[in-house]
Amino acid sequence: MRADARRNRARVLEAAEVVLARDGLSASMREIASLAGVGVGTIYRQFPAKEDLYQAIVVDRMARLAALADELATAEDAGEAFFRYFTMIVEDSTVKKVLVDALAAAGIDAKAGTPDIRGAIETLLVRAQDAGAVRGDVGMAELLALLSATCLAAQHNGWDEGLRTRTLAIVFDGLRPSPGAAPPA
Repeated sequence: MRADARRNRARVLEAAEVVLARDGLSASMREIASLAGVGVGTIYRQFPAKEDLYQAIVVDRMARLAALADELATAEDAGEAFFRYFTMIVEDSTVKKVLVDALAAAGIDAKAGTPDIRGAIETLLVRAQDAGAVRGDVGMAELLALLSATCLAAQHNGWDEGLRTRTLAIVFDGLRPSPGAAPPA
């Protein structure tokens, strides 16, 4: 893909996320094209149907989350990295839900082509536990349950930034070791 085509694609994906977050499934391809600064034909050449665009956005978002997890896996403060990643997933979930719902309505598997980030999440969890920032009795099953529940609550209840921040503080307090708990072995 030529450099200008890659830039146009990136601008289209970014604009589509903004328009979809604002307008939901009634998002207009003309509005996306206008915000991206390209013609509608540019969008349709790369994404023949809205569902193709939605799928590309999901894949792009998941790739960015995977890249962030890889970056945070080497962060000096493992606890801060873990909690930052948890926050990013919750923030990302509302927009992603709109896209996943649109793809499901069209009969398209939203996970097709997306990286599996569970291994990256587990790496962040283990590092945070080793650093004493997360309770040792939290396994992947519990973590994924908490992530799923928090994301679903944020999506269905339309959390604003303040409510999200306060709720995550409570969840994070539950994930941290109790004062006086034995440090990891």
